[in-house]
Amino acid sequence: MSGANAVDSILFLKIHAVLFLRPGIFASYPDLIAAQSTRHGGVSSPPYHTLNLGWNTGDRPENAVENRRRFAAAVGFDPECLAYSKQVHGIEVLHAQQPGMYEGYDALITQQPDIVLAVGIADCAPVLVYDRRHRAVAAIHAGWRGMAGGIILRTLERMAALFGTSGSDCLAYIGPCIDACAFEVGEEVAVQFAEAYKRFDSAAGKYFIDLKRAAAAQLQTFGLPESQVEISPYSTVRDNTDFFSYRLEKGDTGRMLAVIGLRS
Repeated sequence: MSGANAVDSILFLKIHAVLFLRPGIFASYPDLIAAQSTRHGGVSSPPYHTLNLGWNTGDRPENAVENRRRFAAAVGFDPECLAYSKQVHGIEVLHAQQPGMYEGYDALITQQPDIVLAVGIADCAPVLVYDRRHRAVAAIHAGWRGMAGGIILRTLERMAALFGTSGSDCLAYIGPCIDACAFEVGEEVAVQFAEAYKRFDSAAGKYFIDLKRAAAAQLQTFGLPESQVEISPYSTVRDNTDFFSYRLEKGDTGRMLAVIGLRS
């Protein structure tokens, strides 16, 4: 897996000054919009400081609207182009054919230009996928429930059915999320993951889950080579000054967006 890309490496020392990260794996495709926000550059007050992009937090709605305007302007798209869903930590996939707010989906796919797919995150793993051959994109929100339910593989299989997508044609980005050193779970959660993606800490009496490795495995199962999968080095917990963490901040925090779309 490619780990930190050149863009992330450059930003590592100055991430506190930027509104978003642009995945390096998509850098050769200027007609592709792809980014993940940080928590910097917005107008929200603590505990949502400052770039809270969430629709369903305790932040003032006008702050979140202004923050989304700033983020969209920085990345280079109209916020009216966003397609997003009220996420439920499930495995349902939406074929988005127009912008707007939906409900009950944790993954969105489209071939339609000028629709920017978005998923909200604050510990769960965001996964962005681009099918270069068929010009199709996916944005996936993968928490432990979605990951255990195979949401990434399910999304790719839906793309295959609708668009003809195959793994060899795809590039993927796994963004900042809670890392394996911090994602402590009980046995009832750990039992749903293969041994390769969990470890037991005898001192704590708890398991720890590696969402990034589990996400990469589902991409590879579909046929993406390791060289076509980028994994961000950042952690929402370890790098909490730069990213929101629902768990570390005990639920009283903002949300980031991971977005992907095609320009017409």
